[in-house]
Amino acid sequence: MKNSMALINKFRDDRDWRQFHNEKDLAISISLEANELLELFQWKGSEEAKENLERLKEELADVLIYSYMMADNLGFDVDQIIKEKLVKNEMKYPVIKSKGHKEKYDQL
Repeated sequence: MKNSMALINKFRDDRDWRQFHNEKDLAISISLEANELLELFQWKGSEEAKENLERLKEELADVLIYSYMMADNLGFDVDQIIKEKLVKNEMKYPVIKSKGHKEKYDQL
C-alpha cells in the first residue's frame, strides 16, 4: 500500500495537481469512476463484461487511486480502516447466519 501511495503522490505532485484534490472532489471522482466501471456491465451478463479485462482493470484502478488519495488526505491508514470495517461486518454478518445467504444483515 505504501509503495502504491508513493507512486500516486509522485504522479500527482509532478503535475502540481494536489491543489485540485480536496476531499469533496475526490469523493466525486470516486463516484464517477465507479460509474464508469459499472457502465462496463450495463446490458451485459458478468461473463460478457469480463471479455474486456483491460478496461475493467483501468476503471477499477481509477476507483482505487482516488480512494487511496482520499484516505491519504484524511490521514487514514487503508489497511487499518479495512480491518476496522471487517470487524464491524463480522458482527453484522456472523458466519452462522450469513453463510451462503445474500440478504442484508437486517434480514438475516
